Amino acid sequence: MKRFESVRTSRASLAAPARFASALRVRGALAAAALALGLTAGLAATPAQAAAPLAIGYSDWPGFVAFQVAIEKGWFKEAGVDVNFQWFDYSASLDAFSAGKLDAVGATNGDALVTGASGAKNVMILLTDYSSGNDMIVAKPPVRTVEGLKGKKVGVEMGLVDHLLLDTALEKHALKESDLTLVNAKTNELPQVLASSGDVAAVGAWQPNAGEALKRVPGSRPIFTSADAPGLIYDAITVNPVSLQSRKADWAKVIKVWYRCVAYINDPKTQPDAVKIMSARVGLTPAQYLPLLKGTHLLDSAAARKAFTKGDGLDSVYGSSVNADKFNVRNAVYKQSQNVSAYIDPALANAQ
Repeated sequence: MKRFESVRTSRASLAAPARFASALRVRGALAAAALALGLTAGLAATPAQAAAPLAIGYSDWPGFVAFQVAIEKGWFKEAGVDVNFQWFDYSASLDAFSAGKLDAVGATNGDALVTGASGAKNVMILLTDYSSGNDMIVAKPPVRTVEGLKGKKVGVEMGLVDHLLLDTALEKHALKESDLTLVNAKTNELPQVLASSGDVAAVGAWQPNAGEALKRVPGSRPIFTSADAPGLIYDAITVNPVSLQSRKADWAKVIKVWYRCVAYINDPKTQPDAVKIMSARVGLTPAQYLPLLKGTHLLDSAAARKAFTKGDGLDSVYGSSVNADKFNVRNAVYKQSQNVSAYIDPALANAQ
């Protein structure tokens, strides 16, 4: 559920028709060249057409932006897999996946369920990270604790991931939603809501919106973050089942490259270069981007295997997804509870 409608930042999606038109022009040019050279008559059979690049939608979240390192360094080509990473606003990436324009998309585990419940079946094969502080409940003075929200108004985009975060915060502090009043607003509008509304005491938002709220309201502070509930929000690469079944070897290579990215980002010797690449992708300076990276716990192979182990707690993507599913049904994001296990396939990641 994280960021399913109005999401992390606003960016235009790439135009699929233009990509297809470009591909047709290339094929047409190749055919014309072959005819001009008089080669077609001598061909006994048409060679097998190379598989199309894997189309993967990604957006402004460190666990997805990390792929930019591999893109710019040519690691996918080194690994022998042809990929086409397409940059979107997060919600637009999910729309493109649902429309069948992508083989895979970067999404939260909760949003994978939402997307599937809406008809676009998908399978999470790679866990990139879990949010570890980038999702926040930001309160302005005089509120300084979650308990201080009782009787107050709290802004949140209802049904999305930071609504889930707020629910979790309230439960951990023996409160219920009925103890306060929710004010529904788009996530990218919440900093302004906190700054301009005299009766809204706090908002729930993810970075960079949370950081913007902190900047706009002097004395504001995070009173609960995803670091207080590690594993509540996993991010994943979730794949169309048909693409997964027909291109397993290629998807295994994508996963292998991901772990190379994690190692490069986490190594103190190479992290500055990685942060430079990632920050440039989203138009920030490395100094501005580093705190956002630190609020995202990237998963290496060992950590991913642990998270892919079946369990009821948030340390397992299974338990976390069951928790998200219950939230989705409770808040009428969709009606029918989802079979969480059908959305998770750890086989390729576990084989790394």
